[in-house]
Amino acid sequence: MYCVRLRIRLGRSANELHWVDIWRDPAGAAAVRAANDGNETVPTVMVKGQPHVNPDPGWVREQLSRSA
Repeated sequence: MYCVRLRIRLGRSANELHWVDIWRDPAGAAAVRAANDGNETVPTVMVKGQPHVNPDPGWVREQLSRSA
């Protein structure tokens, strides 16, 4: 639910991201658990190797514009 909400709020910017379904990708699930003290908390957005759990969509857009 939270990932869908983030995608919707990001609009077209969502296409610039790499999305991982942790329920279908064991390696993705392991990466999320490693970033969140063993919890599978989503969305977890990685920026420059740092995890950000359930970030504000405006902040994510800002990070995307900085990396462009």
